[in-house]
Amino acid sequence: MAMDLQEAKNDEPLTPTGRLFLSPELHQVITGAMGVKDPIDISLVKSEITNFFLTHDYPRLSCLLVRDHNGVEYWRKTHVDVDRHIVVVDSPSDGDSEDAVNEYLADLAVSSPLRTDKPLWEIHLLMAQNCVVFRVHHALGDGISLMSLFLSFCRKADDPNSLPDIVSYPGNSTNSRGMYRRERGGLWAFVKVVWFTVVFVVGLIVRILWVRDKRTAVSGGAGVELWPRKLVTAKFLLEDMKVVKKAIPEATINDVLFGMISSGLSRYLDLRSAKSLQEGLQITGVAMVNIRQQPGLQDVLSLMRNNSKARWGNKFGMILLPTYYHRGGNDPLQYLKTAKAMINRKKLSLEAHFSYKIGDFVLSVLGLKAVSLLNYRILCNTTFTISNLVGPREKLTIAGNPVTYLRANNSSLPHAITMHMASYAGRADMQIMVARDIIPDPKVLAKCFEDTLLEIKEAAAAVAVAAAATKLLEENVS
Repeated sequence: MAMDLQEAKNDEPLTPTGRLFLSPELHQVITGAMGVKDPIDISLVKSEITNFFLTHDYPRLSCLLVRDHNGVEYWRKTHVDVDRHIVVVDSPSDGDSEDAVNEYLADLAVSSPLRTDKPLWEIHLLMAQNCVVFRVHHALGDGISLMSLFLSFCRKADDPNSLPDIVSYPGNSTNSRGMYRRERGGLWAFVKVVWFTVVFVVGLIVRILWVRDKRTAVSGGAGVELWPRKLVTAKFLLEDMKVVKKAIPEATINDVLFGMISSGLSRYLDLRSAKSLQEGLQITGVAMVNIRQQPGLQDVLSLMRNNSKARWGNKFGMILLPTYYHRGGNDPLQYLKTAKAMINRKKLSLEAHFSYKIGDFVLSVLGLKAVSLLNYRILCNTTFTISNLVGPREKLTIAGNPVTYLRANNSSLPHAITMHMASYAGRADMQIMVARDIIPDPKVLAKCFEDTLLEIKEAAAAVAVAAAATKLLEENVS
């Protein structure tokens, strides 16, 4: 009894966002998939994880989730039995390795919650596919926290004794200083910030209350999070995205991503139901935006410091991203221009910060059920989820085994489409998870996004050639 009282005294309450991700409506587990070149050594994996807990103190990873008599959740320190967190999957692969991994991840997204009698994380070793799957409950931290933690396990491929470089990418990752750059320009800049903040926050509120997207062939809705899933991977080269962004002054990778999503969805809807759709129909996405004062990936030890500007945990807000359906034949670069104009307005607002504060306020006043319902309604009234996590630029090894890819997704949502992009060593892989009874052909959807980027790249290259020719002609004339 005395021991129980001592343990309870040291318990740490969950953050409001952590509690939100434990609610039945929004129960979320983040899943990361890492491919490796060589066969997986199970004993070495266990040894590395054991050594990690002996030499580091990361409280969330070594804590049980407990509830008091009022149902309030706390973290309680416990001993980590590594063997209970390792799941070895030895079944052979009958077909394509990537398809097998994605099928496994899709099943986990719907039907496999984490057990609460141990800390809320697992590592699945897919032996036949040379794939390591990390499953971490979203209550422990967000993508920035978990990617930063993952990098602490890795070493540079060309320098096995060195940790990966931690590089921030202002404007290319979804964060409060990149996605949400502030203009400086006195009174007029301040007026614009206030105006766009009011407009977007009101838009968020009415989206909660009654406004919803018109139904299309890719719409989800209440209860769709329980439907079976399919998962596919769309693959891109960062170099292609960089070529595209050079076509529009001051464009970013995020601009390219959202332009590509808008064009790719229009292309897919043309194949499914073009005749029934109105030109210019709004299809609204939801993005989660890092609102830490210090953007991008961080050294994991700095995330753990109490005075850090980039604290460990869940520090993000929600924004709405409107895209628009257009029939085939439009200028490919127009999608990029429209996306950039929209994101520029978002950068001037405090929408993400307000959404975070509104959720905090509703939780403190009306309780967890109310804030869960508000977030669930936003998801039911929009069409898709999108996230973009900037990963390491250089090639890595983990326990001496070369890493071939990094991918991420999460538990299913009421959306019929969720898209999570993560970059690694010059590539960007986007995991597209769909409700298979609504979108039975996700590989076609992935191909629409891949073809869209190549089409926009060709248009951007043509613009660059024309600009160079014009400049050369002007120089000859002068």
